[in-house]
Amino acid sequence: MEVAHVWFARRTWGGEVKLNSLKVAEISSFLTEPGEGSGTPFSLVENRGRSFIGNYVLGLGFVLSANDAKSLISRNARNKEVLFPYLNGEDLNSRPDQFPTRWVINFRDWPLDRDGDGSWSTADTGEREDCLKSGHVPFDYPETVAADFPECLEIIEREVKPERTRRDERGEFVLRYPLYERWWQFAEKQKALIAALERQTVALVRARIANMHAMFLAPKGWVYNEKVVVFPGGSFAIFQSSVHEVWARDYSSTLKADMQYTPSNCCETFPFPSSVMGVDSIGDRYHTYRRDIMLSRNEGLTKTYHRFHRASEHSEDIAMLRRLHVEMDEAVSAAYGWTELELEHGFHETRQGVRYTISGPARRSVLDRLLALNHERYAEEVQAGLHDKKVHHGPRSRISGRTKLRKSAIQGELL
Repeated sequence: MEVAHVWFARRTWGGEVKLNSLKVAEISSFLTEPGEGSGTPFSLVENRGRSFIGNYVLGLGFVLSANDAKSLISRNARNKEVLFPYLNGEDLNSRPDQFPTRWVINFRDWPLDRDGDGSWSTADTGEREDCLKSGHVPFDYPETVAADFPECLEIIEREVKPERTRRDERGEFVLRYPLYERWWQFAEKQKALIAALERQTVALVRARIANMHAMFLAPKGWVYNEKVVVFPGGSFAIFQSSVHEVWARDYSSTLKADMQYTPSNCCETFPFPSSVMGVDSIGDRYHTYRRDIMLSRNEGLTKTYHRFHRASEHSEDIAMLRRLHVEMDEAVSAAYGWTELELEHGFHETRQGVRYTISGPARRSVLDRLLALNHERYAEEVQAGLHDKKVHHGPRSRISGRTKLRKSAIQGELL
């Protein structure tokens, strides 16, 4: 258990200021030692659509074991159209191959069945919208419906529908919450994420809550749990670099000792370099080499990075991974034009303990430079009329709006 004691006083403090037992000039509102930069970062229009939280499925009945999914596909090959590997944070960080241990039934935003009245071909726009809203379309509806996959739909009707309904005082079944109206679908389908991934061949992901900062390039065609953050088209080298980690750790919330990566605070505010020339090649080499280490050692991301940050770890493969990390960080720093900045990689004390990372002065300098760049980019967007003057565009709440939305409805039910 962790306990934090905080005292407030309405007066000027005249004594020493200490942070982590060290004397400092002042302590920022983020409980860090501020550098030369001041203020808070703003959400940038240019970063919209760069990051998403995965799907809120809400219903254990959607989730299958790998064997059950393969059995359904073997009985009817068409079932593969609605069965997908289902990646969560635990699989991402603990499995050496990072392949999901579970699968999920996904009916996307399809209607339920073709039991609706009338004819689709003769219906006007309003009538078609009503049919789609109800989930019951006419017999001649030309697109796919959930009932086209009877074996999978039977599982959802048996396992999920009862969870999303209850009996009223008259004994009739009614919805528990409005979001359960389409009981055969995920609670939130992340249409923007789906559309963004359609344009990519791989998906950059990381666990939303984790002690280690570790990105992974996942194959296209998986479904991502809400414990995973997805960055469609994101540069592995940029996101895995110490430059982004320093920013993310400073502006993320925490869950005990773990960083809780919130896209609105960590990505939407992050000023990316204008050019990634020469950065992605080192990112590819780093990602491939790390994967080979994990497979050869049969260890996941968490164990691999525990070795990476352990000063007593001298094995050649981990030493090589550190060298690649240094090369990647230097390439990212150069992409910003910071060729004079000394990163001073080594084993340094951080709020997470001793880590192999850039030095304390380098971390503060990186934060100062990124904050200044964020303010510069935001000012340019304001001048271009991209921000509503009536709307505050600073960092959002440490608890994301989507998490607060429907919190009462989904408490205790997230997968």
